Amino acid sequence: MSDPTNTGDAADLESPAEAAAPTPEEMILRLEAEKEELRGQFLRVLADLDNTRKRAEREVSEARVYAIGKFAGDLLSVADNLSRALAALPEAERGTLTEAGKNLLGGIEMTEKELHTVLTRHNVVQIDAAPGSAFDPNVHQAVAQIPSDQPAGTIAQLFQPGWRIGERTLRAAMVAVSLGAAN
Repeated sequence: MSDPTNTGDAADLESPAEAAAPTPEEMILRLEAEKEELRGQFLRVLADLDNTRKRAEREVSEARVYAIGKFAGDLLSVADNLSRALAALPEAERGTLTEAGKNLLGGIEMTEKELHTVLTRHNVVQIDAAPGSAFDPNVHQAVAQIPSDQPAGTIAQLFQPGWRIGERTLRAAMVAVSLGAAN
């Protein structure tokens, strides 16, 4: 059986593989597109790798700074107790102490000073909460509002000092905020 549309010319009989073969120009264009796609993928992977490296460096740096945060927070009660022990003895009565009492008082003062020095060495510092300084809700915890001779909205009284490590607040300072002068 013969095909009526076949003219019998052998040149017209190409195989499907030969008909689909790309021309050299098409091959170059296809390879250029593939190269650009691979280049884009490579650049994204490189950027991702760089971001991962920077994130890891930042996490290591933060771990160095903030690693002692929990331990330092636990030591704050020790600092508070030393401060309360020193405040329990009025200044007027310090002169009446015996030699042993003066030595004990001096030892407590040195211990408190050394604790503050060690904390500062490890980037743990007290938050400024002096009367008259600006109230900052990020580092101060207002527990009362009272009339005082300080301007309204500033700190009137410090109840408990606050501490920070680096830029993070370990414990907010407990303060009373001034309402201004009483009428």
